[in-house]
Amino acid sequence: MQRVNLSFIAKRRVECGYTQQEMAELLGFKNASTYLKYERGEYGFKAEHMPVLAQKLGVELRDLFYGLIC
Repeated sequence: MQRVNLSFIAKRRVECGYTQQEMAELLGFKNASTYLKYERGEYGFKAEHMPVLAQKLGVELRDLFYGLIC
């Protein structure tokens, strides 16, 4: 099973110049504090979030994951 690479998502968001509020709105959240909880791993991104994130961040879907859990 692959895990979401949260640090990559946060780093890429900053590189692209997107605010947490912009990402929150993209995913249908009301405010940046909710998105921040996902980016920090307090909440888990849902499967339907991943393609949206990949497209917005200009990366392949597989880039949002790393490692294997045995």
